[in-house]
Amino acid sequence: MYLIGFDIGSSSIKGALVHAETLETLEQVQSPNQEMEMIALQEGWAEQDPELWWTHVCQVSNDLIKLSGIDSNKIKGIGISYQMHGLVLVDEKKEPLRPSIIWCDSRAVDIGEKAFNAIGKNYCLANYLNSPGNFTASKLKWVKENEAGLFNSIYKFMLPGDYIAMKMTSQIKTTITGLSEGILWNYKEHKAAIKLLNHYDIPQQLLPNLCDSIAHQGSLTALAAKDLGLKEGTPLTYRAGDQANNAMALGVLNPGEVAATGGTSGVVYAVLDKYMYDEASRINSFVHVNHEEQRKRLGLLLCINGVGCQYAWIKNQIAAEGIPYHEMETKADQVSIGAEGLRILPFGNGAERMLNNRQIGAHIINLQFNTHRKAHLYRAALEGIAFAFYYGIKILQTLGLNIEVLKVGNDNLFQSKIFTTTLSNLINAPIEIIQTNGAIGAAKAASVALGLHPNIEAVFSKNKVLANTKPNDDRAAHKAVYQIWEKDLALILNKKS
Repeated sequence: MYLIGFDIGSSSIKGALVHAETLETLEQVQSPNQEMEMIALQEGWAEQDPELWWTHVCQVSNDLIKLSGIDSNKIKGIGISYQMHGLVLVDEKKEPLRPSIIWCDSRAVDIGEKAFNAIGKNYCLANYLNSPGNFTASKLKWVKENEAGLFNSIYKFMLPGDYIAMKMTSQIKTTITGLSEGILWNYKEHKAAIKLLNHYDIPQQLLPNLCDSIAHQGSLTALAAKDLGLKEGTPLTYRAGDQANNAMALGVLNPGEVAATGGTSGVVYAVLDKYMYDEASRINSFVHVNHEEQRKRLGLLLCINGVGCQYAWIKNQIAAEGIPYHEMETKADQVSIGAEGLRILPFGNGAERMLNNRQIGAHIINLQFNTHRKAHLYRAALEGIAFAFYYGIKILQTLGLNIEVLKVGNDNLFQSKIFTTTLSNLINAPIEIIQTNGAIGAAKAASVALGLHPNIEAVFSKNKVLANTKPNDDRAAHKAVYQIWEKDLALILNKKS
């Protein structure tokens, strides 16, 4: 008996096949091999075609079955992880009305800020733990203001994972975790954020019905089963946003535990057992996958938009054509800490919440034509991303977070020794690299609602640690370069104000 998990990212769709009883991973695939197309009609905009996600989900599913050679009838449960904060709109035929406005789109910043002030900052923070900000609710308000005819055709709005679940089951549902990530959940009243919807003049009937993150959420239709290569009636038993899911996959489920990811964006995610907010809304609180009304589990989330996408830009625009990341790492390792004075600020992917929703762009600083080569840019890019992580972690520390160990997956930026060592030295804590990823986590979590394992704590209690990076003798050097980088950022922020 097996479980299948999908991770719906903005770069690619990843899939994993897991043995239901032993929880061992059989196969992993992704589609496409190159980054998926992102539509940017204006600066700060980011959209994707939801049907593109479905196409690659189907490709991933069929590839997993083919590679593993298993009987697809033996796949008994499905789990979904998905890119957070996106907006998908469908009509009564359940067809998309427009491309999805995805997580890194910045068009609704002003809308959210105006709502924050109009509804009242104290009310928003006390009830939503966040400003409406540039999240799903504010993106929907943008559509209402700018695409009124289309808005009137909306049957339901949903998050990216809800859309994929709808394609699978034909049922339109969302979760409390999903509503919280869209700033559509009232923690005090334990229901949808009706006051915000009313302020935005958004009819409540546009909300999907609620279901639990870990529960039977519907079954594959005949059409979906055919497209996926799976059995009709296979149950969908888990869904969650990617950062909550990634933390869960790393075994970060209890208060005080901290996870991080370094994909297209960078995230630090700490679990709390109490409601907490940052008055400046640079850090955001969301419902974690194991949250219960009487047993609070919240995720305190720091997001940096421009990390992996910055390094990908360096690779695609500056590195030699076809060079793999591991060769860039080898060349960067030949350059000393600080890249001989070259510094990069990785803020070129829209408004950054930890910079108070400001869009300052990326900066390459102190480039010397007679000194710096491609390898210096590689190293400065990796260090700059680590510095951005640390800048955000310092904000988390003002909220009382103390990182004793940082748990990360064995993929993306944390495969870089330069990046991981720099960050470990800056936070002065070990970084454990765990053998997992979002798709594996989603597949494993699907086992709980099927009754195969008692709870998700039991499922993820035996994660395998692949490596443990600890602070080393270079800590002082990394701190010194960071202090210069932080001054660069302060100067740029002052100029932009």
